[in-house]
Amino acid sequence: MKAEIHPNYEPIKATCSCGNIIDTSSTTCEDLHLDVCSSCHPFYTGKQKILDSGGRVERYRKRFGARGSAVTNEKAAVAAKEDAEEAAAAAKNDAA
Repeated sequence: MKAEIHPNYEPIKATCSCGNIIDTSSTTCEDLHLDVCSSCHPFYTGKQKILDSGGRVERYRKRFGARGSAVTNEKAAVAAKEDAEEAAAAAKNDAA
């Protein structure tokens, strides 16, 4: 690597608006101020909301909701029946 042609790569601190401080390195050699970081961003914190622009989600559910829900309801009914059978068998084994 040639000397004196590469920029300085120095440690800096990136400060988020939530107060989180991240130590990193950069060629700008100046501290950064961030709007969001992984500690406060809704995607990473699990607080992300689904934006419904113009009722599209509701329109989709109205058109295709019955198809998916029928299959889901059948699976739920089968699972409930199996759970009831397992509970009855466990109760029978406990009584014996």
